[in-house]
Amino acid sequence: MGRADTTYGDGPGPDPRTTVVVITRDRRAELLRTLRILRELPERPGVVVTDNGSRDGTAEAVAQHFPEVLLLRPGRNLGAVGRNLAVRQVRTPYVAFCDDDTWWEPGSLRRAADLLDAHPALAAVTARIVVEPSGEEDPVVAELRDSPLAGPDWLPGPALGSFLAAATVLRADAFRAVGGFHPGLWIGGEEELLATDLLRLGYWLSYVPELTIHHAASPVRDSTGRRILGLRNTLWFTWLRRPWPSALRRTWYLLRTVPRDRASARAFARAAAGLPWVLRQRDPVPADLEARLAALERARRTSPARRYVG
Repeated sequence: MGRADTTYGDGPGPDPRTTVVVITRDRRAELLRTLRILRELPERPGVVVTDNGSRDGTAEAVAQHFPEVLLLRPGRNLGAVGRNLAVRQVRTPYVAFCDDDTWWEPGSLRRAADLLDAHPALAAVTARIVVEPSGEEDPVVAELRDSPLAGPDWLPGPALGSFLAAATVLRADAFRAVGGFHPGLWIGGEEELLATDLLRLGYWLSYVPELTIHHAASPVRDSTGRRILGLRNTLWFTWLRRPWPSALRRTWYLLRTVPRDRASARAFARAAAGLPWVLRQRDPVPADLEARLAALERARRTSPARRYVG
């Protein structure tokens, strides 16, 4: 399942074990800032950028100012599948996902690679997220830190049932083994399905607070559009992987608790429209994994980071 050496763990120089993958669209300024910071990391990671059809000169600016970056230009917006395209180019054992408005703290990529080297059954390590410019922790950090899941003693931090793509280093072979991000979900909470499929293969996911990533939220965002996609994908994941009693219970809970507005109605309508392909691909998890998913569901109901608003 992985490597077991720590050749690069003690030195301050370049570390060739990890490649950083970034997807972007129409965020030229934010991406250039992130690439400048990544360029200065002591690990000197290789970087792959998938430009999801930007129209603001993002790709041209990357090509001009960062010729060392491998730039992929599929010509359309692939959403999270842009990461799959990038991982196909990765030759390192580990891949660090990063958004165009996030960046890794020096030393975190090296430490993440050390942990993945040491534990072949560990598929992913998720970092503490610091919000800039305030320096405060993102509200989701409390959810990660207080995960209700139990794990083996060797885990470097709390066991997780999912991860955040903008703040996680993954084992590249494990990512490929589950097919990467599902093209049907496109973007918005797309990690939950991939994480569940990793757990199903026997891998573990962990939150590691000694790893840090910084997030300066881009003002170029459609919060309502993201809410629609996030709720739609939550429903699709539920119908794809949860046994029917749990799937129906969670669907009913969401119907009762999400805001009663046009965005929620659109999310449910889009989810319903996808039922034909969802039912064709439905593959419920076994009972032991369902117990973990149910525990996560209960914990998330009180999380301040899990609100379908915006």
